[in-house]
Amino acid sequence: MKPWKIALFILLVMGGLLLATLFSRPVSLPGMRSEDGLTGGKIRIKYPTLRTFLGSGAPVVNTRVDSVITLAGKPDGEPRTSLPDFTAIDTAGLERIVYPSGDHEFPLRLRTLFEGESCRILHYGDSQLEGDRISGYLRHRLQSVFGGSGPGFIPVKQAYEQISAHVTVSDNWERLAAFDPTQEPVSDKNYGVYASFSRFTKNAPHWSDSAQRGSPVKQSAYIRIMPSFSSYPALRRFNTIGLHYGNANFPVKAVVRLGDSIVNETALIADGAYHCLEIRTDGTPGELTFVLEGRSSPDFYGLTLDGGKGISLDNIAMRGASGTVFSRLNPSGFKAMAVRLNPQVLIFQYGGNTVPYMNDSVAIDDYTRYLAGNIRWVNRMIPDAMVLFIGPGDMSTMVNGNMVTYPLLPYLDARLRETCNRNGWAYWSMFRAMGGLNAMPAWVDQGLASTDYTHFSPKGSRTIAELFFTSLYLDLMR
Repeated sequence: MKPWKIALFILLVMGGLLLATLFSRPVSLPGMRSEDGLTGGKIRIKYPTLRTFLGSGAPVVNTRVDSVITLAGKPDGEPRTSLPDFTAIDTAGLERIVYPSGDHEFPLRLRTLFEGESCRILHYGDSQLEGDRISGYLRHRLQSVFGGSGPGFIPVKQAYEQISAHVTVSDNWERLAAFDPTQEPVSDKNYGVYASFSRFTKNAPHWSDSAQRGSPVKQSAYIRIMPSFSSYPALRRFNTIGLHYGNANFPVKAVVRLGDSIVNETALIADGAYHCLEIRTDGTPGELTFVLEGRSSPDFYGLTLDGGKGISLDNIAMRGASGTVFSRLNPSGFKAMAVRLNPQVLIFQYGGNTVPYMNDSVAIDDYTRYLAGNIRWVNRMIPDAMVLFIGPGDMSTMVNGNMVTYPLLPYLDARLRETCNRNGWAYWSMFRAMGGLNAMPAWVDQGLASTDYTHFSPKGSRTIAELFFTSLYLDLMR
């Protein structure tokens, strides 16, 4: 074929493709989004308009992001002092915590709790908390200033890798979570304060006919606990180990070994109620093992690894959750466990999982009301606890080839702030702290967030945790 014919063919094809841009129009998508495309009946083909093709439709670049990221100083290194290094942080540019209107004593009351003999904090959130990343760094900073040690809550059956402690279990454990949509809820809805539990027998744990429960033969399982040497130094130190359980209706023998030595041998209390088997050691155990044996497993709500005094912070990550599971939990079981744990501060971190599925502002309003009802439910179970809420960070969706902020995310951030103010809770906007509109691409480019444009990387988790901690510290010490 002659060269001029090939060139003519290429020009005709390119001309046709360019001509098609004149027929492309913005098409409405869920969540108040739109994307250029060609439509015909039920068929939609993504295709740029002439304006987008020529580049004039590119999103506005957020000029705040680089300076915001710089505020975090050097998150990779171990801080040399227990206090923030304000020489490396432009505190004037920090996103500050917003406290309820008229409640000027909120930070002072928080500081009083933190400076007390002991203070347990429950940090509830979605998958951004998995691996104890944000919680781990926040716990490390708070313990550095106010004292305390240990990683706090650890699930028995691990659903994800984490740095806070090294826990291994036998292969016969299973995990049931109130927030897992793939599982049928257990009949009594009793998942405890941590909204999940683990079992070492497979039989249904909540049958009404007790004669049918239990395996015909005894089954055994183990839980082995060792400090994690990939975590912060204070998190590696603990001497108070709690094994929290309930729904024990058959005898279960428990043998606790410290290395090769038996330090406790007992039977779990088989009355169906909540209990905690607590072990205290002289120092951090190099290897502590619970060996359990019985016909039917109780529900084990988790382990707590604490230092006894100072700050304890429990990381409670709920993958896929939006903070609306609490009001469906068993109130008596939740409260019984809360009385023993005695948490004094509640941190909730939700909202991101709802953003891609919200179609309009009415849906956002409904969600914030439902979320507030769930937080009030928890606060009724723990009436003296103070509440802080961390909103979702920036999240990007692709529109016309560009990663931009979900259109309803700023509105959700504003509504969450109003909701917290109305209910007497503190609010910190992670969205604004990251830099606001269209901030996420810069975090991805700098390795602070993953390429799903939603979740932080380990480095980004430390960065955002430092931004929150510094804002909190400035208010506590003023």
